Amino acid sequence: MASHSLWSLSLGLLMFAAAALAAAPKKARELMWDVVLFGLGTGFQSKGSYLFGHFSMHLKLVGGDSAGTVTAFYLSSQNSEHDEIDFEFLGNRTGQPYILQTNVYTGGKGDKEQRIYLWFDPTKDFHTYSILWNLYQIVFFVDDIPIRAFKNSKDLGVKFPFNQPMKLYSSLWNADDWATRGGLEKTDWSKAPFVASYRGFHIDGCEASVNANICDTQGKRWWDQKQFQDLDKFQWRRLRWVRSKYTIYNYCTDQTRYPTPPPECKRDRDI
Repeated sequence: MASHSLWSLSLGLLMFAAAALAAAPKKARELMWDVVLFGLGTGFQSKGSYLFGHFSMHLKLVGGDSAGTVTAFYLSSQNSEHDEIDFEFLGNRTGQPYILQTNVYTGGKGDKEQRIYLWFDPTKDFHTYSILWNLYQIVFFVDDIPIRAFKNSKDLGVKFPFNQPMKLYSSLWNADDWATRGGLEKTDWSKAPFVASYRGFHIDGCEASVNANICDTQGKRWWDQKQFQDLDKFQWRRLRWVRSKYTIYNYCTDQTRYPTPPPECKRDRDI
């Protein structure tokens, strides 16, 4: 678990003041700060790199007309064939719901997008968005409800992030070439500044140098125990609820892109 000043300025104009120790497991730091977008993009990143762990952010999204903007919370490694685990919140015109897109990159290749609507207005209050990443699975959570599970399917020939330490990032940026209705809706800069607010974060990971390719944590951290190798029955029920009620796109069922479903989809119970 990290024990140093955590955040550093990453890109653009940032109104933000926070320097703190990482939290104990399952307890967020009660800090508050805003990320403010005036131009192309802004953000921050962790100083440390991590190989597996549990990562969460307490976040309130840009309110009002947020079309064209993307607020992101993600893990990413540092090379050209990078690994990445993404939460991306795609803004929309006033009155239209946010879209939450998740994706997993391995060896520099993604194309594993899933999109959902949320069952609440993410601009009205703070909610917790979390990533559990261990050797067995990657799970995306919203307020402790699993919205996606990506299992380790290396035995099926599917790459899985396991040997590239990743930094934690959050950013707010202009992506009006694709973010809202495929780029049809553009950012209305008369509504600037666009503000995403943060209140607390949590990192419990195996800290490693960027060049490390192994972390000796198996069985030593709470997120590395047997019960976190798979979702339990209750969590699978909650995930099915999200899929049946709120999923609007799943690469596993996109027959135009994938006439034959990718091999991991059945194991992940996406088909």
